[in-house]
Amino acid sequence: MSNKATPRDPLGLLRHYWGYDNFRPMQHEIITSVLDGHDTLGLLPTGGGKSLTFQVPALALDGLTIVITPLISLMKDQVDNLARVGIKATCLHSGLTRAEYKTGLERCRYGKVRLLYISPEKLQSESFIAEMRTLQVSLIVVDEAHCISQWGYDFRPSYLEIAAVRKLFPDAPLLALTATATPEVVDDIMARLEFRGRNVFSMSFARDNLSYIVRYAEVKEQKLLQILQNTSGCSIVYTRSRRRTREIADLLRAAGISADFYHAGLDPDQKSERQTRWKNNEVRVMVATNAFGMGIDKPDVRLVVHYDIPPSIEEYYQEAGRAGRDGRPAFAVVIAARTDKGLLTRRLAEAFPPKDYIRRVYELVGNFLNVAVGSGFEKLYAFDFAKFCMLFNLREAPTRSALTLLTRAGYIEYSDETETRSRVMVTLDKQELYDLRLDAVSDRVLQMLLRTYTGLFSDFQYISEPMLSRTLMIDQQQVYEALLTLARERAIVYVPRRSTPYILYTTSRELPRYVELPLAVYEHQRARMEARLEAVKRYVFSRTDCRQAMMLEYFGQKDAEDCGRCDVCRSRAVAARPISEIEAKIIEMVGVQRSMPASVICRWAGGDADEVMAVIRSLADRGRLRLTGVMVSAAD
Repeated sequence: MSNKATPRDPLGLLRHYWGYDNFRPMQHEIITSVLDGHDTLGLLPTGGGKSLTFQVPALALDGLTIVITPLISLMKDQVDNLARVGIKATCLHSGLTRAEYKTGLERCRYGKVRLLYISPEKLQSESFIAEMRTLQVSLIVVDEAHCISQWGYDFRPSYLEIAAVRKLFPDAPLLALTATATPEVVDDIMARLEFRGRNVFSMSFARDNLSYIVRYAEVKEQKLLQILQNTSGCSIVYTRSRRRTREIADLLRAAGISADFYHAGLDPDQKSERQTRWKNNEVRVMVATNAFGMGIDKPDVRLVVHYDIPPSIEEYYQEAGRAGRDGRPAFAVVIAARTDKGLLTRRLAEAFPPKDYIRRVYELVGNFLNVAVGSGFEKLYAFDFAKFCMLFNLREAPTRSALTLLTRAGYIEYSDETETRSRVMVTLDKQELYDLRLDAVSDRVLQMLLRTYTGLFSDFQYISEPMLSRTLMIDQQQVYEALLTLARERAIVYVPRRSTPYILYTTSRELPRYVELPLAVYEHQRARMEARLEAVKRYVFSRTDCRQAMMLEYFGQKDAEDCGRCDVCRSRAVAARPISEIEAKIIEMVGVQRSMPASVICRWAGGDADEVMAVIRSLADRGRLRLTGVMVSAAD
């Protein structure tokens, strides 16, 4: 069969650009619906291949495909990945320079790219909307579509502008995509995006190869080591703290387990290097915050451990779903302690600090950035969050939440995505470059740029100053100064890497007393978060219901069958069996001693301590033993 793609041949495009022979489940149905001009909602689990459902139609349709996504780092990754397979794409977001923004828009206007990725906040700019009118748009894509729903776990007010954008391109179908959505969120997405008819494609949330496990431990470090020592293969350990990622990685390395750590505060080169080493199996375990994983398509992850309990079933399902994408057996494990219930309750208070506190943070931000009342509209400011908190003696967690709520209320746009890599574009033609009179170091750096990076004359390209330094065998400072020299000579436009968050004022600065937090932003969202936390507590601390069935019920799948693989189902299976030899021996041991620590029994039994504990709990459930804390006693 020929690999040549015809304009309306999705399978041919898939083979030609990506080298796959067939689509994954549900991909072809979604693509066909889009190409037939229908508004479409696709619910595909993490690793289900959402990106191809709009990238293939973008090539099959004439004109431009606009992709609205809140994740700036994911935009960059997708643009880079498309470039590698020969597809031209660009992205526009608030972190770009004016020159980058202008260049990207011109490429869209003149048909030099097929996909344009934008952040939803761009839709709040009247000047950007005016620029959009000049584009020929054939498809609108809304990624992370749950963000438009006030019933969802990550509501973003800027998403509400998308429906208005549709009116600019009435003939363009809309494709909304998300990995997780409850039934009410599904209905809300279609209503807010003004679907022209109900049209949902959904895969089951069940994962037949993934075993969901909860392990209870007061000393989580020991339990984590035990889990990793009793399993094999590539693993991810998720925690909620940047500091803890380093501490746990050090703990694992000290125990002889290959590990590294990852969080949003690392510089771009560190992130790229660590991610690459993990993907190449040079590092077995990545200890990370939730900054790790978006856009990573590594199929052979055998284990995902949540050291800290996630704040919602949606987030847990997405993160746990990064295990076993190759269809082989894999495990998703939560390590829980009794104190975690209280931590979840405190998390609610931190996510919704008092309104007066939020107004105070708003006022202090304006003072910190030196923005006068009545000014600042559509201006972007670098924002050193750590310095801000230190200067005003503010706790980080409620302060970050205050900034998030102010973003949702429409007063600012706060972004703590710190990965902004260095970029360069050449602005002179080759003859003009030849005529430049440069010092020796600047000339060497320029020649290395031209030999190493393609496309510099037409668009901004990401560069690595450390790589240039190593290749040229000169200091990074010399590379940096040479790039600045080239920029002063107007040979290039150079945007150095930046590692600080930013704040964009989406309205002029107000006096604090005029800052309103509507019910939909504060009270309603707080109640929904409380309900999500209760669902997490039930999932983690229930010992009677199948873990997967609880998740399927949460996502609206009624009468879900028990999976037979989770720890609860396994315990039931043990309890249903006739009394075994090991059970008889445990009863005999406890009968002689009358009472003994469970750890002693586990050591005596050998093998998997968790399986032995499952036997002990089963005997206790059937009244054959008593289990009090860590002590096992004979039944009366």
